Amino acid sequence: MLPKILVSIDDSDMTQHVVDEAVFLAKATGGSLMFLHVISIYDNEPLFDPLFMQPTILNAELQNESHQKNLSVWQEFKKSKENWLHLLCESAASSGVKAEFTLNIGEASRRICDFSRNWDADVIVIGRRGHRGLSEMFLGSVSNYVVHHASCSVFTVQGGNFAATKVSQNQELANKTL
Repeated sequence: MLPKILVSIDDSDMTQHVVDEAVFLAKATGGSLMFLHVISIYDNEPLFDPLFMQPTILNAELQNESHQKNLSVWQEFKKSKENWLHLLCESAASSGVKAEFTLNIGEASRRICDFSRNWDADVIVIGRRGHRGLSEMFLGSVSNYVVHHASCSVFTVQGGNFAATKVSQNQELANKTL
C-alpha cells in the first residue's frame, strides 16, 4: 500500500500524463496525492518574488511604485499557479482520489527531496523528459537528482514520444470500449 504519493509537476506538456499515472497509482493502492509544484529561479518561469528583487532606482517614490508593481505581478503569478493546482486536485477528486497541493519556491530537485522527506512520502511520481548526453549535462535533470537523493521510492513517468504514443493508445482503447 502506498498511502502518501507525492506528485512533482511542472508546466510541461507531459504534466497531464504524470497526473494520470499518479491518479491511477493512487486508485490502485488506496493512496492519496500531494501535488507539488516548485517555482524555480533556474527555469523559464518568471520569478517576481519581491524578497529577491533589488531596487535600482534612487527615487523613493519610483522605488515604491516599482515594488508595488512587482508585488502585484508576483501575487497574480502565484495565484494562477494555486488555481492550476486546485483544478488538478478537483480532477483527482472526481476520479475518487483524495488530493491536496503545495507550492514551493527554490531549486526543484532539492525542494522535491526535502518535501518528500518532511511529508514522509511513500513514493514520488515525477516526469522524465528523456534528456540524455550533453543536453542532460547542461540542462540538468530534476528526475535524475530525485532518483538518486530521495528518501523513498521514485516512480518516473517517461516523456517524449513514448508518453504521446501511450496517451494516444489509451484514447483509442477508451474510444473502442465506448
